[in-house]
Amino acid sequence: MSIKNIKYEKSIPTNKAVEVAIIGAGVSGLYSAYRLTNDADSPLPADQVQIFEMSDRIGGRLESVELPGMTITGELGGMRYMTPQKIVATLIEEVFKDELTSIPFPMGDNAYLFGYFRKQRLKMNAWEEAQAKGEKLSTRYCLNDDDIGYSADQLFNKIVYDVLVSDPWFVKKYGSLVSNPKTYEYQFQIHREQWNDIKPNLTYNFEGPYFGLKVNDIGFWNLIKDQVSQEGFRFLANAGGYYSNTINWNAAEAFPYMVGDFSDAGTQYKTIKGGYDLIAYALADAYLKKEGANICIGNRLTTFSKQTSGNYKYTLEFFNETNKTSWTLETNKLVLAMPRRSLELLDQNNFFFDQNSQSVLQKNMASVIKEPSLKILMGFEYPWWVDDFDTKAGHSITDLPIRQCYYFGTDPNDSHSMLLGSYNDMRTVTFWQALANSGKHTGKTRKLFQPQTTRKVLTASFDDKLQSNQATLVMVREAMAQLRELHGREDIPSPYVTWYKDWSEDPYGGGYHAWKANYNIQEVMKYMRNPNKKEHIYICGEAYSDQQGWVEGAFCVAERMLEEHFDLNRPKWLDSDYYLGW
Repeated sequence: MSIKNIKYEKSIPTNKAVEVAIIGAGVSGLYSAYRLTNDADSPLPADQVQIFEMSDRIGGRLESVELPGMTITGELGGMRYMTPQKIVATLIEEVFKDELTSIPFPMGDNAYLFGYFRKQRLKMNAWEEAQAKGEKLSTRYCLNDDDIGYSADQLFNKIVYDVLVSDPWFVKKYGSLVSNPKTYEYQFQIHREQWNDIKPNLTYNFEGPYFGLKVNDIGFWNLIKDQVSQEGFRFLANAGGYYSNTINWNAAEAFPYMVGDFSDAGTQYKTIKGGYDLIAYALADAYLKKEGANICIGNRLTTFSKQTSGNYKYTLEFFNETNKTSWTLETNKLVLAMPRRSLELLDQNNFFFDQNSQSVLQKNMASVIKEPSLKILMGFEYPWWVDDFDTKAGHSITDLPIRQCYYFGTDPNDSHSMLLGSYNDMRTVTFWQALANSGKHTGKTRKLFQPQTTRKVLTASFDDKLQSNQATLVMVREAMAQLRELHGREDIPSPYVTWYKDWSEDPYGGGYHAWKANYNIQEVMKYMRNPNKKEHIYICGEAYSDQQGWVEGAFCVAERMLEEHFDLNRPKWLDSDYYLGW
């Protein structure tokens, strides 16, 4: 029996008073409930720890789906983890090893994957091939002379290295941990705790407008432009694959992110067989096995207030989507396991969020950038891309609005194959939103792409859900035009089915988050976990973590919150010296 076959409460719950109310059934909320009710020393009764979720599913920004006619899984949200991320890795590989199977998340071989920038088509290892011959690859970007010949990953590394070693403080304290053994090669042996010392202290020591500033107070776009010119910035934004990496977020926060997550050739990615969102379901399943445990879906928190008498501190007001009625719950501790936009959708005039009296909370809530993200999954009758590659996995990158496409693989039972036809972020999301809403506001009927196949794979039971997530016809036509241009082939067939997801829509506000410059992030992270020391109201999740965009970031913030404010001890399955961040 699949752990996804769990039972939820959809109606108004009968239990109207609990010790801990957790709002949000994403990974941080599920982890909090699991830890509180499974604590080895003093677990809380599960009927006193309840989860409330406004949508009709759990997992938050993890959503793994099977397209009809396939048994392989595609990812609409988070897709993978890195083995140094010890909470998620240990949960998957040890704690839930009977329920979950860890498998590699292949990134493919750059020798076979395409890059397509300014109408120049090349293989993604073209820079390294030229370097091996003592040559510099010529692209259609007018880079500075010192930067010509670098791939995007190499140039990111060069920028970070040059800024680090220009600061005498860094060289004295951490200089032995970085090196530039040969042209194009940079090595960083800095762990997270050291980075958290470096980030607020690093000084920018290049003549110009930013000389003498702390890197923490410089936007990453500002810094890149100063280091490699605006044309170099455009090259990095395009060839790096993610516009979110080069927006004007906090440059100090960008440094470990770029050299640790995207520029380290030794980074190993893994995922879960059957879909990455199974980590959410494993946590939910373990929690729900406790007597009295409950996940109330379709129940939206609208506001909450303080009680002046009685046995409970707070009254929460919910709206039940099924019954279309409001109801109240009493609680002593409130965990808001929610991203920035979800917090903003709550009543901003109550005592906790009040925009007039709670300016510090409002300022710190706004310390992160909401990063739009949109994906379009496509199912094909056969893996047409194997004609181009000797690999069945990986991703190609382009400056076209699809930005990236991932080759998710072929069903072992037949030739049906899955492609993440578009993985885009930031400004390209609006390109697709216009197509997704085609006809929506003009009184015309939106023309959805109609699933079609020569095989009878589209079951009636799937029709409603499939149609609600189907891309419009014009979206599919545009995406296919870009895929054909990227691959240089006009013979690529149309998909037989699609599924798209726009994470910028409410209540998410974005697929991930990034810290703004000019914030003391160490203070903000601690503050956001318990914004008002007089209140038992807590905030956790990926948004206000030092590993934004990762499940591990959500877990680390939740674990710190639980240890600091619920007096939980470190779980036995997690190393006692594992660094949780600020």
